[in-house]
Amino acid sequence: MAVMRATVEEFPDPFRGHARQVRLCLAELPDPEEARDLGLSSPMELTGLYDGIPMTEKSVWDMADRPDTVWLYREPILAEWRDRGAVTLDQLIAHVVVHEFAHHFGWSDDDIAEIDPWWE
Repeated sequence: MAVMRATVEEFPDPFRGHARQVRLCLAELPDPEEARDLGLSSPMELTGLYDGIPMTEKSVWDMADRPDTVWLYREPILAEWRDRGAVTLDQLIAHVVVHEFAHHFGWSDDDIAEIDPWWE
């Protein structure tokens, strides 16, 4: 959780305040059903998840039924870290946090991949 919070605190000023309003959660693994719903063959393929309504889709008239949340999944992150070998665990965690917050700010996976080839 410390790396998650530190990453949020390093966001540029225009984003930091909005990011501080998002709940940060850590779990061992994602729910297998959730992974299937996302089209994944295994929960180990999901290192993080943004659960909420992107800022670009929010309206002052909408009442959220739950807080925006960024989830990180410990076991998949550790597995990816072992597989990569060339990054520190803190770098990988920070990258997953930034990726999930990009969804909060309204970016799609394609938008993120266009500027960040990390997952290739």
